[in-house]
Amino acid sequence: MNPLPTMDAAQERPGLRLDAVSRRLGERCLLDALSLSVGAGECLALLGPSGCGKTTTLRLLAGLDPVSSGRILLGGQDITDQPGGQRQVAMVFQSYALYPHLSVHGNLSLGLRIRGVPLREREQRIASVLELLQLSDLQQRRPAQLSGGQRQRVALARALLRQPRLVLLDEPMSNLDAQLREELRPELRRLLCGGEPPVIYVTHDQQEAMGMADRIALLRDGRLQQLGTARELYAKPANRFVAGFLGRPAINLLPPEGGRQLGLRPEHLRPVNEGGLPARLQRREWWGSQQLLWLETPRGELRMLLGAQIELGEGLQVGWNLDDELWFDAAGGERLDAVQAGG
Repeated sequence: MNPLPTMDAAQERPGLRLDAVSRRLGERCLLDALSLSVGAGECLALLGPSGCGKTTTLRLLAGLDPVSSGRILLGGQDITDQPGGQRQVAMVFQSYALYPHLSVHGNLSLGLRIRGVPLREREQRIASVLELLQLSDLQQRRPAQLSGGQRQRVALARALLRQPRLVLLDEPMSNLDAQLREELRPELRRLLCGGEPPVIYVTHDQQEAMGMADRIALLRDGRLQQLGTARELYAKPANRFVAGFLGRPAINLLPPEGGRQLGLRPEHLRPVNEGGLPARLQRREWWGSQQLLWLETPRGELRMLLGAQIELGEGLQVGWNLDDELWFDAAGGERLDAVQAGG
């Protein structure tokens, strides 16, 4: 069984493509020539800080706002100017938007009744999605009688009943506490990925994006900074912004020298007996089995993750492998390849 309800066989297998899509409000550019493709069953995370263009992109895909230039194609069909109600797009928002006076079953059946779906088909589809999302035993409960995770699953079930060609999720777990988000992440991925519709998952949480998505599109100021897997963005960031945005604790960026800047991940630093950078421990935080150490060095402050105990004020030398170095152009911020970095 596919994780998501599939379309009729006669319908076109979905896939999403954005060709230089822009959105402007007067002189302000909210999204600047965004181009990317999302395959059938693929989950793409739109990641970035507030105001980067994530929600703008979602609204353009849903048909809530007009495209200023460029094209949106879904299943090979140009839907750029198609009304949102005709796109067969399912949206799940950070607010559950459930009717409090209706049961789970009532919340799910309302939209189908409005669209004129016959009773027998309606009940079959509801039973299927309730089973899929493990809500069958809860269908007579009202939203107030459900946990936050259960309410989020009801909101997702309602969206999936549309038999969508595209699924859009706008920070669907932002209202949940950290533990519940961690518990729901693999469950959501199981339900959403591998079915027919492409999935766009909007979040500002890098851990959520890296755990949920097949690929990540990192945006800044309406422009795409890098598109790739979580591993690609983390290990080979396209520029200084990508390197600094991904990773907790954040990457160390040493002051520029000779037109370039060195980036070192805290987990790649280690104490060495000789030949390292002199350092002194200033402060620390406990991160479970490891400590996050702030070190004072001749090249500025560095953060290092370490399991061993070091006393405050203690001196040491810090080293790293050359393969772990990330070099960036000091002016533009683009990552330099090995030849440029060594030159």
